[in-house]
Formats: sequence, structure tokens, C-alpha cells
Amino acid sequence: MTYSTTASAVGQPVALDATYRKIAWRLIPFLVFLFVLAWIDRVNVGFAKLSMLQDLQFSEAIYGLGAGIFFIGYFLFEVPSNLLLEKIGARKTLARITILWGLTSMAMAYVTTPTSFYILRFFLGVFEAGFFPGVVLYLTYWFPAQRRARVNGLFMTSFAIAGAVGGPIAGLIMSGMEGVGHLSNWQWLFILEGIPSLVAGVLVLMYLPEKPVNATWLSAAEQQAVTQALVAENTGAGKHLSFKDACSNYRVWICAAVYFCVVSGNATIAFWAPSIIKEIGIKGNLQIGLISAIPFIAGTLAMVWNGIHSDKTGERRMHSAVATLIASAGLIATGLTLGNASLALISLTVAAIGILAAFPVFWSIPAAFLAGTAAAGGIALINSIGNLAGFVAPYMIGALKTSTGSLSSGLYFVAALEFLASFLVVVFVKKQP
Repeated sequence: MTYSTTASAVGQPVALDATYRKIAWRLIPFLVFLFVLAWIDRVNVGFAKLSMLQDLQFSEAIYGLGAGIFFIGYFLFEVPSNLLLEKIGARKTLARITILWGLTSMAMAYVTTPTSFYILRFFLGVFEAGFFPGVVLYLTYWFPAQRRARVNGLFMTSFAIAGAVGGPIAGLIMSGMEGVGHLSNWQWLFILEGIPSLVAGVLVLMYLPEKPVNATWLSAAEQQAVTQALVAENTGAGKHLSFKDACSNYRVWICAAVYFCVVSGNATIAFWAPSIIKEIGIKGNLQIGLISAIPFIAGTLAMVWNGIHSDKTGERRMHSAVATLIASAGLIATGLTLGNASLALISLTVAAIGILAAFPVFWSIPAAFLAGTAAAGGIALINSIGNLAGFVAPYMIGALKTSTGSLSSGLYFVAALEFLASFLVVVFVKKQP
């Protein structure tokens, strides 16, 4: 293998490929672990729903509103959280976020009314706000633009890993904990899946370095080389540096619209996959949990491959647009085949492949024209607006299911948004040099 090298300020040649591999191996597995916990605590309500709605006499519309209201809190506090991260650092920010979402997830076990359901879901969004864009921003402190799609893809496998392991774990808890300690299985689900986040919050303070200069496991020459590469990149022509620059840049708003459409699909498979699998005839919480892992496993492979291929070719637009087009086709096919278990599961897997493959490449697009405070605020702004789809999609699917008695119409609605994402990327996102 050929390694690129550079001369550091301390006069020693540095093998950059080896250095970036070392950084990735030290940071990415831990960040994936954190996001898996966040994702599980965010979407485990989709599994709790299987018995929670009957116990509390909640309608599908109440569930859809409660699942989605998370993103209102997320939207309101995401930009402030990321701007604060830029000032006080990643360690304190990510530790605060992780501990507070763990506590709120555990409190979900004691929901009794729609109002308490809405309030806790809202505050779960408030407390988790800033985690995902914070990590995306944090990775820009370590990796230059030409390496980010691959690194983003590795980090964002946490979506798929969470889906792959979260389903079976949730199914196992709900199958084995019914009636233990006078609590329902869905109550134990929230409690047992919230505890690890409390522990992880403490580990953030012990393990995570702020920037390359703080990484004791890098040599002085490696620290200098990585820092110099990022400084040179962030002071290059065409980079927007202030939050005002980010807000006034039309490309930020186009990215926000595209991300809204992409996230609508992700929220659909996250919050409704258990219900879709149940509707196609699968019985038993454990079986539903195990089968729900299949689309996410396929999505993991697609996500990593798309990120690597995008970095290798240097192309971003079509890698993103084709992925969302595949997602749209998969969601339409799922709606059309709900009466056939095998075809519906295949279609849902195709949808997950397209949805998840779009994420790592998409996040390479705004990072190409934002830096500094503009990156902190712009990335958070894009993510917060985009994640409003996490409110709109579950609510619309729940409302449409309540009115029509079928999930198909909701799936078609989300498929249209995925198609719109492809259109916006092709028409409005500039080709990168």
C-alpha cells in the first residue's frame, strides 16, 4: 500500500494515511457506541408501542405525535448546543447530552397520559439536541474534506448498527421482562436501555480528546501534521467562517431541505419498522425485533460502500441522489406489497439501503463550503431543520393510518419526499471541483 506523507513542523516525515487510520480507530468506535445508545433511546418507543398503546389506551395518532414531538425540542436547541460546543469543547457537551438523555429515557417508563408522553418526548429531544451535528462538527477537527465521506460513513453505521442490535435487544427485553417487579415489559425497555447512557456520559469525559493536540496517543509530529492540514483547508478560498455567513448562504437552505426529505425516510424505518413487520404477519416481540434488524444490516453495508466509493471518485451529488431515489422506490414497493410478507420485507430492505446510503455522502456536501463557527452553526441548522421531518413523517403516517386503516398511504407520502430529495440535489447542489 502507498502512504501519503508530509513534513511536520518538528521536521519528521509523517505517513498521513497511517495517522488518519490511527485516529479513526481511536475515535470512531467510541462515537458509534455513543450514537447507538442515543438512537436506541430515541426510537425504542417504536418497540414499546407494541404493548404500550394498549396498556395506556393511546391511539396511533397519539403515538405518532409523541414519537415526532421529540424533533421539536431537537429543532429548538440544536443550533445553540453546537455553538456552545464550539466554545466549551466536545467532551463537556457530549457528556452533558448523553447523561441527560439517559435519565429522560428512563423516566419514559412512568408515562401514564398523553400529556406526560408528549412532555418527556419533547425533553428527550431537547437533551439530545446537538449530539449528531456535534459529532459531525467534531470530526471536522480531525479529518480533511477529502476523507470525510468515508469517515462519516463509518460513524453513521451507528444508525444501522442501532437498528440491527436495537431490535433484537428490545424484543428480548419485552419478551422476558413482562410483569417483573410489577412493571410492564415496555417500562423495563425504557429503564434498561437508559442506564448505559448514564455510564457512557462519564466515559466521554475520561476517553475523548478535544482536538489532535490533546491526543496523547499521537506523536508530536502527527499532531502537527494533522493540525496544519486542517488549518490550511479552513483558511482556503470559498470557505464561509461565521454563523451569519452560513445563514445567508442559499446552499445551506438547500441542504436543509434535502436533509428534511432524507430524514423523513430514516424516521419512517426507525419508528414504524416494527409496526410494518407486524402488519405483514410476523407475530411475537422477539421475532419482530430479529426481523427488523435485516433492513438495517443491509443499510449498514450500503452506507459504508457509498461513503468509500464517493471518496474514491470525489463525486457527491449522484451518490446522494441515486441513494434517495432507491429509497423512494423501496418505500413505494413496501406500500404496494404489505399483503405479501416476503416481498414487503425485501422492499423495506431496499428502502433502508437507499435511506442509509444517502447520509455519509450528504454530510460531505455542507462541510465542503463551511468552516469554523459557520460549520458549527450551519451543520446544526441543516440538521435541526432536516430533523423536523422526524416530527412530520411519524405524525403523518400515524394520522394517515388512523384515517385509512393502512400504512400504505403514509409510506407513499414519505416516498414522495425521498424523490424530492433526489430532484433538489441534482438541480441545485453544485458539482464539487
